[in-house]
Amino acid sequence: MAASRIYLDHAATTPLDPVVRDAIVTTLEDLPGNPSSLYAEGRAARDALDGARAQVADVLLADPGELVFTSGGSEGAALAIRGTAFAAAREGRRHLVTTAVEHHAVLHTVQLLAQRHGFEVTVIPVDAVGLVDPDAVVAAVRPDTALVSVMYANNEIGAIQPVAEIAAALRHHPALVHTDAVQAPGHLLIDVPALGVDLLSIAAHKFYGPKGVGALFVRRGARLSPQIVGGSQERNRRAGTENVAFAVGLSVALGRAEAERPTSAAHDARLRDRLIEGIAAIPESRLNGPHRQRLPNNVNVCFAGVDSESLLMGLDAAGIAASSGSACTSASLEPSHVLLALGIKPDLAAGSLRLTTGRGNTEAEVERTLEVLHALVPRLRRARISAAAH
Repeated sequence: MAASRIYLDHAATTPLDPVVRDAIVTTLEDLPGNPSSLYAEGRAARDALDGARAQVADVLLADPGELVFTSGGSEGAALAIRGTAFAAAREGRRHLVTTAVEHHAVLHTVQLLAQRHGFEVTVIPVDAVGLVDPDAVVAAVRPDTALVSVMYANNEIGAIQPVAEIAAALRHHPALVHTDAVQAPGHLLIDVPALGVDLLSIAAHKFYGPKGVGALFVRRGARLSPQIVGGSQERNRRAGTENVAFAVGLSVALGRAEAERPTSAAHDARLRDRLIEGIAAIPESRLNGPHRQRLPNNVNVCFAGVDSESLLMGLDAAGIAASSGSACTSASLEPSHVLLALGIKPDLAAGSLRLTTGRGNTEAEVERTLEVLHALVPRLRRARISAAAH
C-alpha cells in the first residue's frame, strides 16, 4: 500500500501482516513435504499442519479435529450448507432457513440447492437497521429443516446478529446452525461454545492473513457430506493436498487478531464514530445499519443525489480506497441486496459508500477522508443536476 494513500476497505481484504508473511515463507522454504506422506519430510509438514490446526482450535475453543481447512469463506459456507443439506436429505430433511442480508456465498448456495436439487428455502427478512428477529428465525424452523444459516456480522452494514440466541433456541432441534463469521475475527469473540453453533466459517484475508485459505468449524457429531472428493484429507471432509504454508499463515494471523482484539476494536470504534459524526454533517446523508449492535470498524452510508461509481472514483482520485459494499459484487450495477432488504429505495441505495477501518488507519486519515467527502459530495450533486438540465 502506497504511503500516500488511505486504505478504508478492510472488510474487502486486509494487508498481509509481515509476521504472517514470514511464517508462510519459512514454511514454504523449510517444509516442502506432502503432509500425507509417511517419510520425514511428510511428517514434518504434518506436524506444522497439526500445529496450525491446534492454534486455530485454541482461539475458537474447539477441538482440533473439528476444524477443516478450506480455500476461504465462500468454500467454507458452501461446504457447511451443501454438506449439511445433502447429508440431511438422506433422512428426508430438505428445508433450509437463512436471512435476506447474507453474503452471496450463502444466498447463492441455498438458491442453487432450491433450483437444482429441490430443497425448500425460507428467507427471513430483517428490520430497518438490518437485524433479524431471532423469534422469526426459530418460528420458521420445521421438523424437516436441515440447516439454519445466519451470519455473525454483516459485511456491508456491520450489523451483529443474535446468533447465540438463535442457536440456543434450536439446541434440541436436529437442524444444524451455521454462521458465516468471516467479518468477526479481530472484532468479535469467536468462541464456538458460547455461540452454540454447529458450523462456523472464516477466511484468513479478512484478518491480515493470506488470500486463498479459510477454516470451517464442524461440531463433533455433525453430519457433513464432502463436496470435494478424491482423497481422505481433512478427516474425509475435504479432499486435496492441504496448503500447509497458508494454514500456518491463517493460524498465526488468527492468533494475533484475537490477542490484539481489545486494543484494535477500541481503535477502530474511535475512527468509526468520528467518520459517522463527520458524515452526518453532510446534508441528505443516511447511516445504514444499527448504531450499537455494529462492527467497530464499519461505516455504511447513502448520499441522496450521488451515484456510488462517481463517489468511489472521486475518492480514488483523492488517494482514498473505499467501496460501495461487498467486494464480491463490485462489478454489479444493481443496488445492494442488503440495503434493499432494509427498505432503502433503489435510487438512494445507488449512492452507498462503505468505509471500513483497520490497524494502520489514523485519526489524520479520517479527517482527510471527511474533508474530501465534504467537498466531493456537493460537487457530484451539482454535476448531476447540471447534466440533467442538458
